[in-house]
Amino acid sequence: MVHIRRFVQSTDEPVWVDVLNAASRDDEYWRAITVDEFLSLQKRLSFDPDGRFIAELDGRPIGVAHANVDKFRTDGQGDIRLDLIPEFRGREVAQQLMATALEELKARGMTTAQTWTDSAREDNVRLFQEFGFERVRVFSLMGMELDDMRQGIRENEEVTIRPLRLDVEDDIILFDRLDNETFKEHFNYRPNVLEETRAYLLSSPYLRQREFFFAMLKEEAVGTVGVGIDESYNREKNARIGEIITIGVLKPYRGEGVATRLILHALENLKGKGMTRALIGVDDYNPTKAKGLYEKVGFRVRRKEFTYQRDL
Repeated sequence: MVHIRRFVQSTDEPVWVDVLNAASRDDEYWRAITVDEFLSLQKRLSFDPDGRFIAELDGRPIGVAHANVDKFRTDGQGDIRLDLIPEFRGREVAQQLMATALEELKARGMTTAQTWTDSAREDNVRLFQEFGFERVRVFSLMGMELDDMRQGIRENEEVTIRPLRLDVEDDIILFDRLDNETFKEHFNYRPNVLEETRAYLLSSPYLRQREFFFAMLKEEAVGTVGVGIDESYNREKNARIGEIITIGVLKPYRGEGVATRLILHALENLKGKGMTRALIGVDDYNPTKAKGLYEKVGFRVRRKEFTYQRDL
C-alpha cells in the first residue's frame, strides 16, 4: 500500500535526498546532491519548508512532492515539484502525490499552480494533462563546445567589462537593481529583495566557482553576466563544463551588441578556467529573443523543458 505523509524537518532530509538522487539518476544534467547541499538550499529566504510530502510503499520511500509557496510572491501562484524513482513513474503513486500537492496549495490560499518537466518525460506530460494543466512555457537548455566560439559577431567594442566586487555593498545594490530591471518583462518574474540578491551572489551550494560582471558603457552599468562551475558535477561526469548562470541588458541598450560582448566575455572566462563546454538556459518566449543570440554565438539546443499551469 502506498502511504503519503508529510516531511518531518530535521529528520527526513536524508530520505528526501536519497529519493531525489534515485529519481534523477537517468538525467545527464543532474549530479548526486548531498544532505549538506540540500540543507543549504533551505537557507534561502524564499524557501518554503512546508508543503513537502513523501510517498512510501510498504515503508520504502519511492517519491516526493513539494507544494511550494514563495512568501515573496503576491499573485497567488504556487509551484509543484514531483520526483519519483523511475520504476514507479506513470503509476498511481504519481497521481496521489499530485492530488496531495494540489490540495495543499488550495489549502494555503493559492489560486494557480505551476509545474514543469523535461519534454522527454511523457509520463509527466500525461499526468499534468490528466490533472487539467496546460503548457504555458517552453525552455531550452543549450550547450556549445568552447573551441567553436565565434568571434566578430557584432559585439559592442565600446563596452568595457568590470567584475562585481562581492565585498563592495554598492556593487551588490547595483546588481540587484539591474537584475530586477532587466528581467521584469520575463515569464514568472517577481522582484528580488536585496537580501535575496546578496545571498545569491555570496553563496551557492552547487556552483563553488562563480564570478559576476558588469557591462559598462560611458561609465554606466547597462548589463550583467554571471558564470559558474559545478566542480562536483564535473568530477561525477568526468567533464569540464561551465555555465552562464545569468545575463541581462537594460532595455534601451538591447540590440546594440552589449549582450554579445557579455556572453563572449563569459565564454572566454570559462575557457580560461579550463572548461571545454558551456551551458546556458533560455525561455523560448523570451521577449529579448535571446535564443537567437545564443545560436549566433554557437550554442545549440540540448533539450527542452515544459512549464504547465492550471487554476485552482
